[in-house]
Amino acid sequence: MAHLLIAGCGSLGTALGLRFSRLGNVAWGIRRDTSKLPHEIRLFQADLTVPGMLRNLPDETSHVVYCAAPSESTEEAYRETYVDGLKNLLAALEKQRLDVRRLVFVSSTAVYAQEGGEWVDEDSPTEPADFRGQVLLEAEALARGAAVPATVVRLGGIYGPGRTHLLERVRAGHRTGGEAPVYRNRIHLDDAVGVLDRVLELGAPAPCYLGVDSEPADLRAVERWLAERLGLPADGGAPPEEAEDGHRGTGNKRCRNDRIVAAGYSFRYPTFREGYGALLAAEPVAS
Repeated sequence: MAHLLIAGCGSLGTALGLRFSRLGNVAWGIRRDTSKLPHEIRLFQADLTVPGMLRNLPDETSHVVYCAAPSESTEEAYRETYVDGLKNLLAALEKQRLDVRRLVFVSSTAVYAQEGGEWVDEDSPTEPADFRGQVLLEAEALARGAAVPATVVRLGGIYGPGRTHLLERVRAGHRTGGEAPVYRNRIHLDDAVGVLDRVLELGAPAPCYLGVDSEPADLRAVERWLAERLGLPADGGAPPEEAEDGHRGTGNKRCRNDRIVAAGYSFRYPTFREGYGALLAAEPVAS
């Protein structure tokens, strides 16, 4: 039986914890407000950015996933969450001398600065100009330098139940303008959980994996596809200055998922069509 400690148990961490526990393992979730965690996940109430709160971590901890998310998109919030929080957790693990077999740090494709539709993999240059990517790279280096074996998973924009920003934007009549392709890399919440679970299963995982689906798609093509299925006009007004996951766009590149596929992961939703199709199919029928 494995014992997983999830640092930052939001929607992604909760979904991972539920999957882990339902497979007969034990999942602990660290978050400031534990009242919203389901009963299948054991509670550990703490603020990762406050070192003194990370005392008496579960002694049986065998695996750790760090998937905390900042409450706001500022450099200070990013640094507190990704760098300071991770430092505090690593210090607590070392102080307790816990026998952790694997740390998985959840990062983002924001570490890539490519803007011309280039294909990107785990070995591509990471030279972000934006503070988000810079802070994440700093945290990645911190994880890799830890005393416990660490793997980084760079996720694309997560969509799925509760993460329907792009769908609602299309419903509101917003469309992306211009003529040149604007590639976005996405992953359904179920597959984000599946990728993390697969990495945890591997005996000797690679240092880094890209967690994206199999088809980086032009954002406008996705909008047109959604509009067609919603019975809405393909054209519309300019969208808010946000990406489909609710944050500003993170470049224009096409990320490959070859490495995680070669590691044995099979995507439930290999493209946006299957993923958004399942979301639309699950919506209640208007009477």
